[in-house]
Amino acid sequence: MITTDSRRGRSALMIGHCAGMVDLVALPVWVGTLVAQYRFDAQQAGMLASLFLGGAVLASIALASRFDRLNGRLVATLGFGLAALGFGVAAGASDFATLAVLHALSGMASGAALSATHGTIARSGRPHRLFAIVGMALAVFGIAFMGATPPLVAQLGGPVLFQVFGGVMVVAALAAALAFPVADAVRTPVQAEGRAPLPAVVWCGIVGIACMGLVQAMTFSFLERVGSDRGFGAAAVTGVLVALGIVNFAPPALAALLEKRLDARRVLLGGAALQALLVCVIMLSTQFIAYALAASVFAAVMIFTHTFAFGLLAQLDRSGRALAATPAMLMTGAAIGPVLGGTLVKSFGYGSLAIAATAIAVVALLCFSRLPATGATPRQRALA
Repeated sequence: MITTDSRRGRSALMIGHCAGMVDLVALPVWVGTLVAQYRFDAQQAGMLASLFLGGAVLASIALASRFDRLNGRLVATLGFGLAALGFGVAAGASDFATLAVLHALSGMASGAALSATHGTIARSGRPHRLFAIVGMALAVFGIAFMGATPPLVAQLGGPVLFQVFGGVMVVAALAAALAFPVADAVRTPVQAEGRAPLPAVVWCGIVGIACMGLVQAMTFSFLERVGSDRGFGAAAVTGVLVALGIVNFAPPALAALLEKRLDARRVLLGGAALQALLVCVIMLSTQFIAYALAASVFAAVMIFTHTFAFGLLAQLDRSGRALAATPAMLMTGAAIGPVLGGTLVKSFGYGSLAIAATAIAVVALLCFSRLPATGATPRQRALA
């Protein structure tokens, strides 16, 4: 039996996390390609990305409450396989309507697979540590993606992007079919409590992470565009994106090392505030150095913060249902982000994203303030 403690099982989860979270890596190139290669405006390009993420949200919501009754390997294999098919067809399409349908369907398929992946991680013996490990894998994937994909798209055209996405999903489907693990035995005794409603404090964490996901997607979608429109140059902006991928390797490793040393609640509060500050710098600065420094660490804040959120919510809900809904947590906000960002940019300019990010961060801070400290007792958690 393959478990999350085995090398094969962890490898399958790492690959599944990279494929399912491709938007966290690819959004700037994704939206930029739709604008530059397919000639969609910012709102249309954001809408296509939002349809993919919205599909993932719907699938995650539908499956999360049933996670502990599903065959994770089957869901992950079929989900990633169908997403690969959807992206393969998208590579041959160019009109908005067709791409819209394919984005939504591919999002639903990959979202289902990612729910199975994250739910299995949540049911492992050390969910914080394992989520940090798959986060490091995503960072490595991000470096490779940012280094290789933009030049390929520039040379060979927009369809290459969807071919790359399709290839990633094929690899994830094969990994799931061959090595997707079952939940560790140490977590299975709590399965019976999974039928109880989720504690109110868990919902606060879910809403807070959704808010951070909204700010992340709204800003990240136009990270490449704002740099290009400010005249920083394609090579310089691409360099920033590559640097971003390299920097992203540090947060999950640090989160794993600091699991017992930092209070998760304080990390979440600090992460939400810092994220909003970075958006203001990225969207308001006219100097390349300020843009580059803020942009290069922007995704790292979300990765570090979410690792602590994942570990804390795994403690508060041992059934795995809440974290099987991780795609819904991240992508509810992320699904709104690209189209909201595109609409704001089209109507009011890039500075409006800084104002929106600050307002959303206030909501996230209010939600995270309701979470218990890491060292709180079960009674304190129940009263939080």
